[in-house]
Formats: sequence, structure tokens, C-alpha cells
Amino acid sequence: MFALGLLLVLTGAALAAAEAHVPSHGALGGGAVISLATGVALLAVAAGSTAFAAILAGLIVAAAGGAALYTMVLKALSVRRLGTSNGLIGRIGVARASDRVFVDGELWRARTWGIDEDERPIATGDHVVVENVKGLTLTVRPAEEWELL
Repeated sequence: MFALGLLLVLTGAALAAAEAHVPSHGALGGGAVISLATGVALLAVAAGSTAFAAILAGLIVAAAGGAALYTMVLKALSVRRLGTSNGLIGRIGVARASDRVFVDGELWRARTWGIDEDERPIATGDHVVVENVKGLTLTVRPAEEWELL
């Protein structure tokens, strides 16, 4: 009984650690709660306590673990619903090379917007406007006169 209870507690701890690092949306955490509660109940029986005390200890562990898991899953799901925003879009920068721009004190890789075929290439020193951000590369276009005011 003792060995099985200890094995279940260790398995529950491993599943709880895995839940923190793997996006399982509570599946690993649920297994961890069940494993921990059962393991604690078996350890309580192996220690010589009554069946009522062992079941009560298991239920307390299950309630605490379930409440913590419920809170973590709700927080994780609420973060996923948040929209992403990027403060660089719309900023004006200066081209330092054909594929580099200086925006907000940082040098970024850049590619041109490229909607018009006859659009002139961006030269070093030209002012540009950030239109999109993908990874560490900015999509830019030449700045209009009114945007520089």
C-alpha cells in the first residue's frame, strides 16, 4: 500500500510539473489531481489511520488541487483570448540600408510594402512608415510628406 501511494504521489507531482510546461488545457492537471488525491489516501491508510480519515485527506487534496487547476485553466484561456497589439505599426523610422530601418531606437530588418510595381525603392536616409510586423521583420513603405509633420 505504501509503495503504491508513494508512486501515485510522485506521478501526480510529475503530471503537475508537466501541466505547467505543456499546453494540455488541464488534462495533465486533472490526472495530477486524481493521482495526488488517491496517493495521499493510500499513504494515510498505510500509516494506520482510519478509512474515514484517509478518504477525508484524499478529498481535501482533491478539492484544493481541483480549485487550483480550475483557476489556472481559466487564467490560461483568458490570456489566449487577448488580442495581440504591436506598438510599432504606424511608427516612422529611417532607412539605414536597403533591408534595415531604424525605428524607436532599434535597428530592424525590413522589407518594402510593394503594392505598386512602379514604386521607387527605399534609399538610405528615407523616412519610412511601419505597416506590419512579422517576427523580427518590419514591412515598411515610404512616408508621405504629411506623416513627417
